[in-house]
Amino acid sequence: MDSLSLDGSDSTRIMPVRSSMMDSFRGLAGLRIEKEELKRRISMPEYLRGAMRRAINSQDASAAEHSASLLGSDAVEAPEAPMVVFVNSLSGGRHGPELKERLQHLMGEEQVLDLKDVKPHEFVRYGLGCLEQLASNGDSCAKETREKLRIVVAGGDGTVGWVLGSLGELNTQGREPVPPVAIIPLGTGNDLSRSFGWGASFPFAWKSAVKRSLYRASTGPICRVDSWQVSITMPAGEVVELPHSLKPTEECTLDQDLVAGGLLPEKVACYDGVFYNYFSIGMDAQVAYGFHHLRNEKPHLAQGPIANKIIYSGYSCTQGWFFTPCASDPGLRGLKNILKIDIKRVNCSEWEPIHVPSNVRSIVALNLHNYASGRNPWGNLSPEYLEKRGFVEAHVDDGLLEIFGLKHGWHASFVMVELISAKHIAQAAAIRMEVRGGEWTQSFMQMDGEPWKQPLDHDYSTFVEIKRVPYQSLMINAEP
Repeated sequence: MDSLSLDGSDSTRIMPVRSSMMDSFRGLAGLRIEKEELKRRISMPEYLRGAMRRAINSQDASAAEHSASLLGSDAVEAPEAPMVVFVNSLSGGRHGPELKERLQHLMGEEQVLDLKDVKPHEFVRYGLGCLEQLASNGDSCAKETREKLRIVVAGGDGTVGWVLGSLGELNTQGREPVPPVAIIPLGTGNDLSRSFGWGASFPFAWKSAVKRSLYRASTGPICRVDSWQVSITMPAGEVVELPHSLKPTEECTLDQDLVAGGLLPEKVACYDGVFYNYFSIGMDAQVAYGFHHLRNEKPHLAQGPIANKIIYSGYSCTQGWFFTPCASDPGLRGLKNILKIDIKRVNCSEWEPIHVPSNVRSIVALNLHNYASGRNPWGNLSPEYLEKRGFVEAHVDDGLLEIFGLKHGWHASFVMVELISAKHIAQAAAIRMEVRGGEWTQSFMQMDGEPWKQPLDHDYSTFVEIKRVPYQSLMINAEP
């Protein structure tokens, strides 16, 4: 990761952090943070908070422009580190509402946005749009607030990815600077949070922990991380419930330079999305899909990360991940029966077919060093092994994805406790997966903890194409 200095120039690369639960309690434990000082540091002027909220509620970036200009903004100074917090009230064992109330007590109520009420793209379009319009009309406080703004996301990996994806639209629209993002980890795995030093889970000492998190978010260095675009092309008419991070698009971006192995119908449906940590297909996604549905159907079971992990582990034992008693069942065979993979290596424009091992039941394309609650399945590989396989040392901003396979539950278990590494397949700058059903009627996929059931056609292929987004996303690294 490249740390950004205040003048926008790059400095030294910061190595990613693999943090445990106890790391959340360390860091600023010896530093006393005064509530009023923190409020002065991160709270926007009242007229700006109100203008932003009115713009979002009315879905009109200019709605509050006139009323805000009447308040004498020239005499108001922008805070040192203005901040907006997104809260996923369904994360954190349903502790989101409690956290939201605490955050509103520490900063302006309008600066704390519940994702069930305000979606990230609405904030980008109308909230930031309001600040930009005020700034263009000569409001120096709004201009400075927009330039200094930082975002905090209280939620799991999927929520963080959702917000990052919406903020990424600012790059394509030429609306820079893009606010960097810090994390209050409320999910189950929290791999994005671990990678940037925000901890494995949120501490139970709510009052002091919230203040520490906001302070670190206001002072932490800004780092870069690769973003990866996923384009899915499937036969039209298939009924599929995709995660909110995948949106339908009329433009099909499938690379025509590579000849498809299977057929593509005349009418197709196309979806685009972005991930930051991993994309996977196979048994691990199936277990995640079942767990998510179980948690939504019986929310009383989801009382926190520890309870979630116990339920997750138990559920995985019921899905054939550890035992495959019916070897003749097509649903229990390896991915080689349905999957064809081609990749582009770094600085190479040609597609290259990659062998899919016959015993692999899950394939993961990983960007960060954390997967499945802080594990490192790629492993810390020796220079000799890297040279032998033609690999390079993995970094979160190197433009490469690490592709590995998991054979079954027992193999995955040894990988997760880091007794062995996963089955290394390739490093790639771009990936195309072609999936064709045959006897299979469905497969399971997930990206950044958001799983879905992907229907498969007997005659036609479904394509998943992964390419690096031209711009990198900005994260706030928690200072130790």
